[in-house]
Amino acid sequence: MPSPELKYPFNVRVYGICFNVHGDLLVADEIVKGREITKLPGGGLEYGEGPADCIKREFFEETGNTILISRHFYTTDFFVRSAFGENQVISIYYEVRLEGPPVFRTTTKRFDFPERKNDLLVFRWLKREEILVEEFTFPIDKKVAELILSER
Repeated sequence: MPSPELKYPFNVRVYGICFNVHGDLLVADEIVKGREITKLPGGGLEYGEGPADCIKREFFEETGNTILISRHFYTTDFFVRSAFGENQVISIYYEVRLEGPPVFRTTTKRFDFPERKNDLLVFRWLKREEILVEEFTFPIDKKVAELILSER
């Protein structure tokens, strides 16, 4: 049970599942509060914003690309406590595609940061055979990776 002083016990996150023309999956490596994480592009829903608007905003903020939403893919259906607090995390995933060519830098090496500091973000394209559930940091992303692999 969250502490009584916790004003918002839920943290809603929205993520994009983006494949390129070769069928490779876009993943993000990031440093959050000193911790290296691998996730899908996306982030937190802001008050007054719908999930579809959130993923469009987050994707643009992180990559510089605008996207089109192809379909809703998954919404969390099990309890997950935030790795960064007492909140319960609910994540919504959309399959998305880039409008135009990628304008963001990618790397082939995991955690290929130019320097080590918080809030750095780098992207990688994973070939289908490179998509591993264990590659992802958080339990909801692991579940989504399983679902992606079961569909492809």
